[in-house]
Amino acid sequence: MSNTKVNVSELTFEMTKKLRVYLAKLVKMGGSDLHIKSGASVRGRVDGEIVSMGAHVLTHEEGITLAKELLRTRFNELVEKKSIDFTYKLNEMYRFRVNLFFQVDGVSAVFRTIPSTLPTFESLMLPRVIERFCNFSRGLVLVTGPTGSGKTTTLASMINYINQHRKKHIITIEDPVEYVYKDDHCIINQRAIGQDALNFADSLRAALREDPDVILVGEMRDLETIETAIHAAETGHLVLSTLHTVDAKETINRIIGMFQGSDQKRIKMSLSSVLQGVISQRLVRTKTGGRMAAIEVMVKNARIENLILEGRDSEIPDAIKEGKEAYKSQTFDQALLEMYAKGYISFQEALNNATVPNDLKMQLDYHDASIKKQQNKEGADGEEDVDKDILKLKL
Repeated sequence: MSNTKVNVSELTFEMTKKLRVYLAKLVKMGGSDLHIKSGASVRGRVDGEIVSMGAHVLTHEEGITLAKELLRTRFNELVEKKSIDFTYKLNEMYRFRVNLFFQVDGVSAVFRTIPSTLPTFESLMLPRVIERFCNFSRGLVLVTGPTGSGKTTTLASMINYINQHRKKHIITIEDPVEYVYKDDHCIINQRAIGQDALNFADSLRAALREDPDVILVGEMRDLETIETAIHAAETGHLVLSTLHTVDAKETINRIIGMFQGSDQKRIKMSLSSVLQGVISQRLVRTKTGGRMAAIEVMVKNARIENLILEGRDSEIPDAIKEGKEAYKSQTFDQALLEMYAKGYISFQEALNNATVPNDLKMQLDYHDASIKKQQNKEGADGEEDVDKDILKLKL
């Protein structure tokens, strides 16, 4: 592309006006993402499914124009890097995390909804043990799961809780900044990669010189960031971050596996010492048509610490399962069983998301049989009471 400089005075912002109509429609439908693609019609993600938002096909030229209107003087950055992250504000109630990028037909963009209302543990129906993680003075707490599983929202609820209940200095390093916090009991400084900082690793090292108590790292993307985050946790800070891993066992494997063999023993010792917990998420469909998070929670205890130190990661799921009563940890299958028992999800949805479907099916069947047995017993007791009443009348 020959001309990457944008003369803002020449822009009409007609494409932005059309975009705002689509974003308002997405919000009204309760959707999570808006997909804009050159050469295709606009689509949205609603309750996990891609749906049409209109018939108009975005041309190559319209895609370039929209990119220029959204980025203005940063358009050359898109041309240079081929993709760019930023936030876009629709109104006082809704903001969006945006990734704008080139693809074979031109420009595409994905707008992820960021509600203005800060989430709470109650609104997200999170396990109460997560509150305990927020009260640690030091250590590393990781939130994991695939893209779109709600990791950022869970982290936001944790920062929100700390802000309301503790008197600390919180630094967040994000790409981009999504939820915006106002100081309550805490001082909160938020830094956006690209805008306020160059990268996660450098920003994290700088944060250690800024008198923090709590550091949120949006994502541990590379070896340098992981090592710095562990160091920050070792030196008396509470570090919260995310990884794109499916569960606690894979999270620990991923971190250790990123280091050379000669360094892995050292990292196992450090990780076993500082890792306070892993919260892993996957979204499941509810009976009412929405989605909610099924959550695995690993709570560090002496057994977990030894398993990490000795490289016996295959035993971690059993340790999580067996620690439910004592430590309030839970596996995905335990979470799914509880969600089914409370009537939130269907039998089949629980199985579709199970880690060990056959084992969970046995537990679900046992639960249903127990409920049926209880109902039959209550029915029999009721009939017996009626027979007694009739007998009294005859006497």
